[in-house]
Amino acid sequence: MAYSLTRRQFGALAAGGLALTLPVRRVFAQSATMRLKYGTAFPADHPGTLRIQQAAQAVRQDTGGKVDLQVYPNSQLGSEPDMVSQVRAGAIDFMSTAGTNLQTLVPTAGINGVAFAFRDYATVWAAMDGGLGAYVRTALARVNLHVFDKCLDNGYRNITSAGRAVNTPDDLKGFKIRVPGIPLWISMFRALGASPTAIPFGELYSALQTRVVDGQENPLALIRSAKLYEVQKACSLTGHTWDGHFIFGNARRFQALPKEVQASITTHFTAAALKQREDVARLNTEAQAELVRLGIVLNRPDPRPFRQRLQVAGFYAEWQKKYGGEAWGWLEKYAGPLLA
Repeated sequence: MAYSLTRRQFGALAAGGLALTLPVRRVFAQSATMRLKYGTAFPADHPGTLRIQQAAQAVRQDTGGKVDLQVYPNSQLGSEPDMVSQVRAGAIDFMSTAGTNLQTLVPTAGINGVAFAFRDYATVWAAMDGGLGAYVRTALARVNLHVFDKCLDNGYRNITSAGRAVNTPDDLKGFKIRVPGIPLWISMFRALGASPTAIPFGELYSALQTRVVDGQENPLALIRSAKLYEVQKACSLTGHTWDGHFIFGNARRFQALPKEVQASITTHFTAAALKQREDVARLNTEAQAELVRLGIVLNRPDPRPFRQRLQVAGFYAEWQKKYGGEAWGWLEKYAGPLLA
């Protein structure tokens, strides 16, 4: 996953005023304890886990201890596809995962991963908290998923290499790059002239060390926490795609909860997501500084030539057809014209 934050660091953040300070209201007088499960692939010390745990504590306080929301990090409840299936079946109440992991259910769920769509975080949050996010959430509701309004940040993805830095699309010609097995991203790198290879993350370090691939792409803090700097020398801040996690649950089960419990969970999940975004922004800055200290050479390529190459290669036209005109229109409202 993306970021590593120790509990001591998190405590310092909370002491510094980042803790959720929402008013407490006891809303659930039922005698039996209601136990709910939340699953995530984020590590235990990731802010996407820690902030949700904090939200769970707030819900417990709101309900006088009658709602026990248990958070299971590190894919303890199964792989992300497995957990999605469990949420749909009602075996897990809530989870978070990337939209790209929901594309088999709703093809447009991963549209935020289109290459070079969002130039900065202001654009990301305008889109995901605005019309584009609402469009995707509405589509996911049709497959019985209740998606909360605010998503978590998993970061912009950047390219590392054992050799030369990536400054232009030409630097990717024939470049053997490890990518997740996501068709959208495999298609992107092929259009840029690279040779993408899907390798499980657990095998990535070894694949880089033995030069099975020349490089890889991931958010900065994951590059740091996985110690990829030991087998990579350059990191190009391409920011070629942004990745976030939707927070969602089984819609019928959520709607069956007492209204006061629904409101408490919604309030605290929303606050947790907003604080998690602040945590990630801070950790991104720290990760850049630490990677430089560890010997990684950073560069920041101009994204315009990459966009132009993708346009000429037909990448955007291909995915516009796959996502459909309405969804693409919402994307371009925030990203600007991608087909021109």
